[in-house]
Amino acid sequence: MAQSYQDLLAAAREHVPELQVSDLAERLASGDAPLVIDIREQAEWDEGHIPGALHVPRSFLESRIAGVAAQDREIVLACASGQRSLLGAVTLQLMGYERVLNLAGGFQRWKQAGHHYDVPQTLSPAQRSRYSRHLLIPEVGEEGQLTLLNSRVLMIGAGALGSPAAYYLAAAGVGTIGIVDDDVVDMSNLQRQIIHTTERVGMNKGESAKIAIEALNPEVRVNVHPVRINRDNVLDLMGQYDIVLDGTDNFPTRYLLNDAALMTRTPLMHASILRFEGHASVFLPYEGPCYRCLFPEPPPPELAPSCGEAGVLGVLPGLMGNIQATEAIKVLLGAGETLSGRLLIYDALQMTFDELKIRRDPHCPACGEHAHLEFRDYDAWCSGVGRHTSEPLPA
Repeated sequence: MAQSYQDLLAAAREHVPELQVSDLAERLASGDAPLVIDIREQAEWDEGHIPGALHVPRSFLESRIAGVAAQDREIVLACASGQRSLLGAVTLQLMGYERVLNLAGGFQRWKQAGHHYDVPQTLSPAQRSRYSRHLLIPEVGEEGQLTLLNSRVLMIGAGALGSPAAYYLAAAGVGTIGIVDDDVVDMSNLQRQIIHTTERVGMNKGESAKIAIEALNPEVRVNVHPVRINRDNVLDLMGQYDIVLDGTDNFPTRYLLNDAALMTRTPLMHASILRFEGHASVFLPYEGPCYRCLFPEPPPPELAPSCGEAGVLGVLPGLMGNIQATEAIKVLLGAGETLSGRLLIYDALQMTFDELKIRRDPHCPACGEHAHLEFRDYDAWCSGVGRHTSEPLPA
């Protein structure tokens, strides 16, 4: 004998107990909450949902329920009005879920009763199109893309390393990029600093990079800090961002950034380049080694020429800067294994990648067990003054 939709609902009510929204609210407030599963469609969920609820659309309920709840778990199914969830509860009972309740009146009654509900941040149609390849990756998906859009990354330098790193972070959808650089674009930069153009020679590098980034992805907010990073401003600048990328080319600034990253507990993406060789690592404060665990003291100045003195292959920073950007995205997403505890060494002439293990030094003067961290005169220290003392030099 054929049954109408109303007949099915009436039969279901005989087998599925209902929970009133007032009772659910009390249990949520007391911490004695059942697992709430919202089976509405994506568009309905995006308009708001009960705090703490899981979203499993009705069309996927049977195939996904085992991944979200054990059969002995108390479950409350919710939909818009309580009808779809009622029939869904019958199906779960047939699958062996005996502690299934239906939310009477559904989400509509929850709202009408004045209970708090969450409105999730979602991607716009344009964003879904722009980041469609990210959405296909399980380690990223919509949640990860929203994380990137809400992230803030600080670039120290918009030069050889900062150019590709900033460009790709913007393309990936990192929502806010800060650029610290007081230098101007020079014709000699264009051999490797691809974010700049001939027309922008003489312009501040941060402003030049902002033009390129906004042309690529207008949604990205670019904060230009046309200053030289120093002890007076580094903590304030770092405190505004989630991650820092070191695109500098000198040891005093690298040591300054390392110590400031430890003070602010900000992850630091490191890279360096010279001639045909590049180095990269990730320094996660107090979770792994820091830059001073790797290099306790700077090398003598005569053994550490800059790119301006020794040269650099133009394409080399493209690879190393993108490694920095990749590691930054992984840290933001909490995905994969980073270069923390490892120094990646790239030889472009031989086309080889090698790794050195870096261990955290318990006696490190910066992050060790008894370290007393404070800023020092890094320029004097790296020039050889006070090289054999662990005490900070006068400012």
